[in-house]
Amino acid sequence: MKLGVHLVNFTLAGGPEAIGPTLAATGRAAEEAGLDNLSFMDHYLQLAFLSAADDPMLEGYTALGFLAAHTTSVRLQLLMTGVTYRHPGLLAKIVSTLDVLSAGRAALGLGAAWYEREHRALGVPFPPLAERFERLEETLLIVRQMWSDDDGPFEGTHYQLAETINSPQPLQRPRPLIMVGGGGERKTLRLVAKYADACNVFAAAGAGPDEVVHKLDVLRDWCEREGRQYDEIRRTVLYNGSVGQHAAGAASFVEEMRALADVGVDEVHVMPLHGDPVAFVRALGEHVVRPLSRL
Repeated sequence: MKLGVHLVNFTLAGGPEAIGPTLAATGRAAEEAGLDNLSFMDHYLQLAFLSAADDPMLEGYTALGFLAAHTTSVRLQLLMTGVTYRHPGLLAKIVSTLDVLSAGRAALGLGAAWYEREHRALGVPFPPLAERFERLEETLLIVRQMWSDDDGPFEGTHYQLAETINSPQPLQRPRPLIMVGGGGERKTLRLVAKYADACNVFAAAGAGPDEVVHKLDVLRDWCEREGRQYDEIRRTVLYNGSVGQHAAGAASFVEEMRALADVGVDEVHVMPLHGDPVAFVRALGEHVVRPLSRL
């Protein structure tokens, strides 16, 4: 099983001046630890269930570009890019740029967006849920077209592009990995089956594998309907629990992940919700990475 760290907290003891050096050190520690993936959230405001709305929150793709300069091997992505935050043509260009500058390490994680407050706060349109899913599907079509040899027009309900020129193209072939996030059974998992290379569903700490199994069964059904091979899709989870910083707690986490690996999960993303992310990553390297890689 692969391991990623999802960075969500930027309230550091040294204030905003400490964010850049801490992220650079986190990137170095991640590669020394043998992590596979580093990701950020895609939000304008910090989330209320983590902290206050006016606590520090970084713009995701700018932060990934910074990490690209301080790492050489980990995959870089947002978990997840909100479909409402950027025009899809620009989004394809942004991820292409990240891929080129990181020597082929960008991934596109994409979701329907949900945090209405930050849209209203910064004046960004927040369409109804049904429309956001329509836009999500059109965005998936657009990025796939822009990452292909077809530079012709795109005519959709919500987006019209006269040309889909994208130069330079991403270094990865045939294109960067596309991950669709969420466990919605009628729309989200259908979009995974039809367009994506990976899914990302929620794994609640201590809940066992049953809910994840159910979501993967739904994905398998959608793959059959769409004529897609289920095993082509990377199955990933975002884990919401704490990961022990010492051997005993880490061993308990690895055993919990064993149950998910047994039902086909390929990759888990964990979050340092508080404290020093560098210490968190180093503890993963010491206690988690090797046993998890054997699952």
